[in-house]
Amino acid sequence: MSGDIVARIEALVPFPNRGHKRPDLTSRTLRFTVLHDYLIAYAPEERPLWVVAVTHGRRSPRVMAAILRGRE
Repeated sequence: MSGDIVARIEALVPFPNRGHKRPDLTSRTLRFTVLHDYLIAYAPEERPLWVVAVTHGRRSPRVMAAILRGRE
C-alpha cells in the first residue's frame, strides 16, 4: 500500500492542481486526492510538493480538520 501512496504522490508532482479542494476541512490552499481508503492532503504551490497528511478516509472530518490545523 505504501508504494501505491508514493506513486500517487509522484504522479501529482507534474500536475499539482489535479486534486480537489476541501473547504469543509480547511480554508488553506491545500488540495486533496483519494487513493483506496486514504486521503492525501498536499500543498500544490510548494516546490517540492509538500504532503501535509495521509490519513484513512474513515476518520471523522473533524479529526482531519484538527490534524490539518496542527500542521499550519
